[in-house]
Amino acid sequence: MELINDKNCSWINDLNPRLNYKTLSKDQECEWLIIGAGYTGLSAARKLSKLHPNKKIIIVDAQLAGEGASGRNSGYLVDTTLNDGFTSNKEISNYKKKTDIYQMGIDTVKKFIKEHQVDCDWNESGKYFASSKNKDKKILIKFINTLSELGFEYNLLNKDELYKRLGTSFYHSALYTKGGILLHPGKLARAMINALPNNVELYEKSQLIEWKKKADIIYCKFKNNNIITKKIIFCTNGFSKSLGIKKNYNFPITLTASMTRPLSNDEFKSIGQPKEWGVLPVRPMGATIRMTKDRRFLIRNTAEVYNPFMMSDKELKNRSLKQKYGIKKRFPSLPNDIITSSWSGIVSRTRNSSQIFEKIENNVFVAGCYNGSGIGVGTLFGEQIALKASNESTNEIDIIESKNKPTWLPPDPFLSFGIKTRLIYERIRAKSEI
Repeated sequence: MELINDKNCSWINDLNPRLNYKTLSKDQECEWLIIGAGYTGLSAARKLSKLHPNKKIIIVDAQLAGEGASGRNSGYLVDTTLNDGFTSNKEISNYKKKTDIYQMGIDTVKKFIKEHQVDCDWNESGKYFASSKNKDKKILIKFINTLSELGFEYNLLNKDELYKRLGTSFYHSALYTKGGILLHPGKLARAMINALPNNVELYEKSQLIEWKKKADIIYCKFKNNNIITKKIIFCTNGFSKSLGIKKNYNFPITLTASMTRPLSNDEFKSIGQPKEWGVLPVRPMGATIRMTKDRRFLIRNTAEVYNPFMMSDKELKNRSLKQKYGIKKRFPSLPNDIITSSWSGIVSRTRNSSQIFEKIENNVFVAGCYNGSGIGVGTLFGEQIALKASNESTNEIDIIESKNKPTWLPPDPFLSFGIKTRLIYERIRAKSEI
């Protein structure tokens, strides 16, 4: 499924257009079929090619490869997250497993970058969990207890310290953690496409309509043609529910972001010439914001569940105006017309912020639902689901499968109503942080 009226993502615009892509122009048969060509699918394809060099491997995407959520996210490769479902000390063991998975994801991306000499603006700058409200400091202190117990390094910073580091007096306090990495998600995704081995066939702009299994054979009907395969791996993340994959355990959400033009020298000086940085909100619906390597600001502060796969020009414009306001609140000296690009992307979430990684049937596998942390975890899960589907055992798989599984969700319309209500509630709580 494809987003409409949404063709102006800065990350993707930074890249040279891919003009020589192939669509599924005829019926095919293969041993391995991967649905979805983002970080997970591309990673799975690379691993399968090494495990099965003489087998036919096909990867298919409804859009252009790497230009879904993989090329549209905020570019955070995280080692810890604040708003991801842990609520008390009794959750600490599961949160430890989650951070172990985050670190394995970072290591997997690092290995790929080193092996293929990838330039993706990699910056081990760490990250800030920040709030403009004094009362939110108690949330940060509670999180410090968790970080301390797990051995993470951190610094609690006040308003003056944040002004020196970020160039804005908007934030009252923040928790800085060292392990976070900032990067250019589009460049990383493009590198993964370029690294696909010769025994992997990539077909793009070829939407899967339906799939069914008969005996040990899987029949896939695409928009124009069909594929028959022996094994299939779904790496569709936010689109999984629409394909009937774990539909009672995940749901899609639309996130919208905007990016400014690069700051001029005078503008950069006016905010103190800070180093590249990234801020994550203390409140779940607050704004994620970062400064890029080339002195642009990215801001993301809207999330919606209603009709997540379609975006009108009017709606996208309204969201962009909110983000314009968010930039202005933080940097009032900057011009009003500094935003040059706005876009949206689909992410997948679960009720308890757990990822999906499993064998659905004997020859049907799925990996996804990263709850906003897909760069590292998606790359890791791609490799490991390929190994699992090949009957291989790894320590990484053991850790992934030992953590809590996604919990059941009610059907629509109850689910959509509940999510909308929760988003409204969280948006009100985070009103000042938008």
